[in-house]
Amino acid sequence: QVQLVESGGGLVQAGGSLRLSCAASGRTGSNYAMGWFRQAPGKEREFVGGISWPVGIYYADSVKGRFTISRDNAKNTMYLQMNSLKPEDTAVYYCTATTGWGRQPAAWPYWGQGTQVTVSS
Repeated sequence: QVQLVESGGGLVQAGGSLRLSCAASGRTGSNYAMGWFRQAPGKEREFVGGISWPVGIYYADSVKGRFTISRDNAKNTMYLQMNSLKPEDTAVYYCTATTGWGRQPAAWPYWGQGTQVTVSS
């Protein structure tokens, strides 16, 4: 099993930046991909981006060029650097992990509890 804990959410003005962290524990390894989803009120959970081993990094079109995913293997921590934030980025952001891959939530069996990101105009 893998346990995931997100942190770093908060309130930020439009155009600002925020960095989310996801600390992983348990039976982690290089076979696990890690990713981010987000869910706004009244909307379905959507794929934000993910990082797979050994080298693949993928982003949704809505965040491409603004968000950056990285991972510190020594700390078992994944980061989501969010720049040029927009009000439509407001959502609960979830860290997730899988031994597979996919853009649907069902492909990701391990989830954190989420962290709120609110972007004001």
